[in-house]
Amino acid sequence: MTEPPGELHDDVQAPDGTRLRRWDNGAAGVPVVVSNGLGASPKAWPFLHGEDCGYHATSWHHRGLGGSERPADETHIGVGDHAGDLLAVMDAAGMERAVVVGWSVGVPVAIEAARRAPERVAGLLAMGGASSGAFRVLPSPVPEGVHRGAAKTGAWLLRVVGPPVAGVISMLPRGLDAMGRAGMDAAALDPTGTTSLVTLAEVAREFAAHDWTWFSRMVLAAADHAPLDDAELAAVTVPVTVVAGDFDTLAPVADMAALAHALPNARLVHLPGSHFLPLQFPEALASELGYLAQRAGL
Repeated sequence: MTEPPGELHDDVQAPDGTRLRRWDNGAAGVPVVVSNGLGASPKAWPFLHGEDCGYHATSWHHRGLGGSERPADETHIGVGDHAGDLLAVMDAAGMERAVVVGWSVGVPVAIEAARRAPERVAGLLAMGGASSGAFRVLPSPVPEGVHRGAAKTGAWLLRVVGPPVAGVISMLPRGLDAMGRAGMDAAALDPTGTTSLVTLAEVAREFAAHDWTWFSRMVLAAADHAPLDDAELAAVTVPVTVVAGDFDTLAPVADMAALAHALPNARLVHLPGSHFLPLQFPEALASELGYLAQRAGL
């Protein structure tokens, strides 16, 4: 497995003593913490790589994934635990205050960190997830209880369908043309045809290496995180940019718009993409991050 530019450090001790593996781009600039999608790789954020990117960016591998330890108490894998990990990652990176970029399950983690330590989170860039940890696996509208039940069923099934899918992913050729735009699998993941296939293949291969039973448990624990009500979200007053993918079925536009409406200092941006916006629109997200950093006074 190749790593993105930057360095890995086993220097994070979570509040419960769990040791976490942290990625750091080694650059100077605006401090940024990536609250990644569950099990996702720093490879998914190409605009945060390189000494001249303008950002000091850090992220971490979630508990039990990518070289991070499983917690001694294996029930400590919920959104609240990950929010504590995010703040511990900031400590290890020497960041007093930073913009937090949340993707997918990383969005409720980022919001929870902002609620716990508003003096440390200068701004939020959120995409592919709302304040709940459960994915939207049924078309809207369905009752919240039905939606959450379906999400948990899908999470449990990962331990059954994950291994054979991982086997297929592991055979993806490493010589895929970075500019290629074709193939049934790519079309299913990216109806707009804008994702770099070589990057998608690299990120997918890292997923293929996961322990799928453990990963399923992690997704189930995230799904237990109940959505925040409007009053709770109104307490998050930092500058926020919510980016909605017009073809994202896991975090539909309506859900992202509702999140932006509930946050008092948020702007909503639409991109014609799927759930994989960091891979599809790195330049647009880089621009939005720069504008957010200005709004946050960094």
